[in-house]
Amino acid sequence: MKFSESWLRTLVDPKLTSEELSHLLTMAGLEVEELDPVAPAFDSVVVAHVLEVVKHPDADRLNVCQVDTGSGTPTTIVCGAPNVAVGLKVPCALPGAQLPGDFTIKIAKVRGIESSGMLCSAKELGIAEEASGLLILPADAPVGQSIRQYLELDDNVFEIKLTPNRADCLSLQGIAREVGAITGAATSLPQVAAVPASIADTRAVVLDAQAACPLYYGRIVKNVDAKAPTPEWMKRRLERSGIRAISALVDITNYVMLELGQPLHAFDNTRLEGAVHARMAKPEEKLLLLNEQTIAVDADVLMIADEAKPLAMAGIMGGEESGITLETTELFLESAFFAPKAIAGRARRYGFASDASHRFERGVDFGGTRAAIERATQLILEICGGQAGPVVEAKAELPARTPVRLRTARAEKVLGLALGAERIAGLFKGLALSFVQQGDDFLVTPPSWRFDMEIEEDLIEEIARLYGYDNIPSPAPRGRMEMMVQPEAQRPAYRVRQMLADRGYQEVVNYAFVEEAWEADFAARTDEADLIRLANPIASQMAVMRSNLFGGLISNLVTNLKRKQSRVRLFEVGRTFHRDAAAHPATGFHQPWKLAGLAFGGALPEGWGAGSRKVDFYDVKGDLEALLAPAALRFEKLAHPALHPGRAARILLDGQEIGCIGELHPEWVQKYDLPQAPVLFELDFSAMKSVRVPAYAEVSKFPQVVRDLAIVVDQNVSLQTLIDGLKGQISGLVQDIQLFDVYVGKGVPENKKSLAFRIVMQDTQRTLQDSEVDAAMQQLVSCFEQAFGAQLRA
Repeated sequence: MKFSESWLRTLVDPKLTSEELSHLLTMAGLEVEELDPVAPAFDSVVVAHVLEVVKHPDADRLNVCQVDTGSGTPTTIVCGAPNVAVGLKVPCALPGAQLPGDFTIKIAKVRGIESSGMLCSAKELGIAEEASGLLILPADAPVGQSIRQYLELDDNVFEIKLTPNRADCLSLQGIAREVGAITGAATSLPQVAAVPASIADTRAVVLDAQAACPLYYGRIVKNVDAKAPTPEWMKRRLERSGIRAISALVDITNYVMLELGQPLHAFDNTRLEGAVHARMAKPEEKLLLLNEQTIAVDADVLMIADEAKPLAMAGIMGGEESGITLETTELFLESAFFAPKAIAGRARRYGFASDASHRFERGVDFGGTRAAIERATQLILEICGGQAGPVVEAKAELPARTPVRLRTARAEKVLGLALGAERIAGLFKGLALSFVQQGDDFLVTPPSWRFDMEIEEDLIEEIARLYGYDNIPSPAPRGRMEMMVQPEAQRPAYRVRQMLADRGYQEVVNYAFVEEAWEADFAARTDEADLIRLANPIASQMAVMRSNLFGGLISNLVTNLKRKQSRVRLFEVGRTFHRDAAAHPATGFHQPWKLAGLAFGGALPEGWGAGSRKVDFYDVKGDLEALLAPAALRFEKLAHPALHPGRAARILLDGQEIGCIGELHPEWVQKYDLPQAPVLFELDFSAMKSVRVPAYAEVSKFPQVVRDLAIVVDQNVSLQTLIDGLKGQISGLVQDIQLFDVYVGKGVPENKKSLAFRIVMQDTQRTLQDSEVDAAMQQLVSCFEQAFGAQLRA
């Protein structure tokens, strides 16, 4: 919203400088983006009257002019402007004048003739970027008056960046109302008197779409002079508000829109047939707009039409066939309220925008609709002449003004201020809000020009604005410093991350929005009922929510390989998303935190001290066991869509499944063009944060006894099955059983394998005897034989 400061000060004139007013508006939520003078600094430029123009005797393109500058004696000035002529009123820079660009006017001889000044163009005064000649002033401009005073060049242009909820400030009246409330200065808002009808001509108005257009005023004005010039003061105010002057009738409607905030439209009354209707568009209806664009109107667009044809897109733009021209002598003036929902988005849909749609889609003061048509009529009669008919009103149900309750205690708590009910009442009165005070509470009825007051927080915001955001104290936060108890069985999330970083992994952060193909590849989610689609994805390849973290890690690996990184260790902590309406009825989704990792390339960084070996399942398995130590993990065979069918396992902790580990499936290795299969894992992050509390166990001072045992079992018997079978069956002397060799080949029957174990036995109270050790070993052999059909290897 742009406006002239001098125009604003005719409505409210606080005792503040321009800069102070700018700061105050910004602190009240009306951010001033720019504050610029309308003209640069210059002096000694006056209105001059050209009395005589004679060709220069020694220059074809120069003229010698006699000019009246108000000093009483004509001044000789040599001028090269092509449009200089006798009788014109133009700006004249007197000797000693300082013009923009650090240019000083001096008495000088031009081709032998002394010139005492310079006739100026708008460009030379710095008030226009281009000019083809002298700045021609109106014939009634007073000779000798300072041009700065005559053109009101000691003015500033404010440009305010309004938020969409403050449509009431899209007018000078609305801004003046705000300035008066903020500063306490008296306001002189436009008082519009009804223009009495001097003719009886009317045109009927019918509201066919009452929800979209609940209020419409129309008036016929005859015998107008559309060619009448727009007054300079109106042109000046329009141009400083960013609107180009066109013709008197158009300028008047634009001026009233800026002044009161109510967009108006004028139709050529001689082109209308029958009653005017506010209705929705008909099927396949087309309209030629004022911008010469023909559009096919959608069914949800509100139209203004007569009995035979559409006239305008309501609240957006008029039609070319019913528009006014310089030949118009009879017009039908429209002032209406259109529901914001009926206008919002329609202009953008067709690729254009207008000042009217900008206001209507945010909400226009329906209480001032009648005043706007009266004000426009008044200006038309003053400037263009004519006779006005009576105002025709069509009215339906207007938006309800529902009272909003404000609790003083609540406002004070939110703002951190001790205001009191009396201070709040004063602020509300400054905004012209109607309210009923009930003790310390207020029941506030929003005015017709405010569409943003619906809940208590809206009123609290108004109090904060008027009080001044910069006046609200911002004390330093205070609180008791207290060391919180850290449960010994829980470790913080940062510690888990640090432990992974210590083992050579680097953290990545990926979007939770993923490609649909990833869900099919890594989670086998192809059913539409399983996929969680985004209603409005930020990109086509981010259309669904992830159910695991593998896709992002594989994408990160591909990116690193393209950048010649041969050894990659990555991990990510993030949410995954699953449909689960039964367990989560509020949202319908389960969103657990997961920890996933990937290892690719060499098991160790390249170096001279160790041979090169590719990372494998057991390297990553060892990382996970170290992370969860001293807890013992179980690994069981697993079929997972993302992992190799024979090199994947589920991970169990205390009998509960907490995740999975395995090599990437060969199909996806080929699809994503990877030189080798990375090893992946995914765990419940909550399990990673749990840690076993250390329990004291007596350390034996007696020596260990170590024996080796080799058995032959079926190929399909897993090590974990053997270990589980021994639990509860072996002697208490056995402290540890470790597998140290697996052999298949010569000397071992077909479909059999040889497993070699190292058995550690120890007692805390005494040295073990050979007989005790032999008995314990025999017990182990018996368990292997009876439970698994194992045999001692010869």
